[in-house]
Amino acid sequence: MKKVKLGSTDLDVSAVALGCMRLGGLDQNQTKEFVETALENGINYIDHADIYGGGYCEELFGKAIDLKSDNRERFFIQSKCGIVPGVMYDLSEEYILKSVDGILGRLNTEYLDCLILHRPDALVEPEEVAQAFDKLEESGKVKYFGVSNMDSMQIELLKKYVKQPIVTNQLQLSITNSNMISSGMEVNMCTEGAVNRDGSILNYCRLKDITIQTWSPFQYGMFEGSFLGNDRFPELNKIINELAEKYQVSNTAIATAWILRHPANMQMVAGTTNKDRLIQIAKATEIQLSRNEWYRLYLSAGHILP
Repeated sequence: MKKVKLGSTDLDVSAVALGCMRLGGLDQNQTKEFVETALENGINYIDHADIYGGGYCEELFGKAIDLKSDNRERFFIQSKCGIVPGVMYDLSEEYILKSVDGILGRLNTEYLDCLILHRPDALVEPEEVAQAFDKLEESGKVKYFGVSNMDSMQIELLKKYVKQPIVTNQLQLSITNSNMISSGMEVNMCTEGAVNRDGSILNYCRLKDITIQTWSPFQYGMFEGSFLGNDRFPELNKIINELAEKYQVSNTAIATAWILRHPANMQMVAGTTNKDRLIQIAKATEIQLSRNEWYRLYLSAGHILP
């Protein structure tokens, strides 16, 4: 399993993280077997959120995996907070602290390796976030901190008050949904891909030593479905299948390898609960696509080279 540096820390973590959003579709025994499959394939970075299954995914994980024993050291566990589904985003000090206590209780563990702020809160008071982070760090409940779906200036605002390094930023990225890349390729053009929607977040994270964690790596549009095997993307799937045959892996592995080939050393969050698919995703870390292959996939998804 390829390793990537976690932000500005000295930690090397698995290039693939196990996303637990769909874990609720498994029972307790299946969850244990699935997590063991992840470990056997070098994936020990676990990604949760307090809203996944309304908290049930964390609870299921906590029951299936004994985190009160030495077993805890086998995992790097992160979770996210800040979303009140269908109501609001809340990054107040009170909400963050209450959320972390709930997360720890459901996971049945004493600490999180990393806490992620799940979405930007329009009413955020960064001083409160700083107070929450300080209390969580001092109490030993959280070791590291990150954000999700934030642009460069939102992170800068937090950093004005927060003393802890921001080590991660979770962002959507796939071959088809790659505006953070295309906006840098189509600079100063009147094309759709040139629109800078995120404050140059890709370059910002590289400059600030923030690890980008990519979510929905096989999705196109706004949760419209997977591009893999989809008739809407014939040229893309033709090339993916060609490369899958060359490297003797699945189409899932090629789509993963495309993300991991980028020199930003991103970490891909795999949201599958299919053991075979997870094994194929892990195999992608052994593949180094050539520059030509990476660009062929990029172009076949509808992007341009000006």
